[in-house]
Amino acid sequence: IDTRRYIMSKSLVAFFSAESGKTKRIAESLSRQTSSELFEIKPKKPYSKADLKYTNPMARCNREKIGKKDVPVAGQVQNWNDFDTVYLGFPIWYYAAPNVINTFCKGYDWSGKKVYIFATSGSSGIGKTKEKLEQYMNGAEIKEAKRVDGIEELAD
Repeated sequence: IDTRRYIMSKSLVAFFSAESGKTKRIAESLSRQTSSELFEIKPKKPYSKADLKYTNPMARCNREKIGKKDVPVAGQVQNWNDFDTVYLGFPIWYYAAPNVINTFCKGYDWSGKKVYIFATSGSSGIGKTKEKLEQYMNGAEIKEAKRVDGIEELAD
């Protein structure tokens, strides 16, 4: 039995943050409080302000969501297999995770990982985000999924 796995449990805070930086601030704080490594999920082609203007039906974020397009991720998590717990954060887009999160999740083996999802948004709730992400996180145990406005809500 590899006892190091139980003694040396490691956690990761992986997050995608859009325009306001709210998710990034929460992720950084969570990383400090849990002594977790931090990984920012970024699309290979960065979003411009116009790309994120969801009130424009032709904005990139809307075209991706409606077209169910994969959004390639820049970089990858080093030593993924070393992490037992993953905190996954992102803003809610149309009651779901942005497509870049789906693509990120598809890129890893989630077997044996405990996952805590935290989502930020202005007005939409978390909806069925957990259920929609489960298909991309085979083998993971999603412990919790909640919408938050600040780090203090993650402790609740």
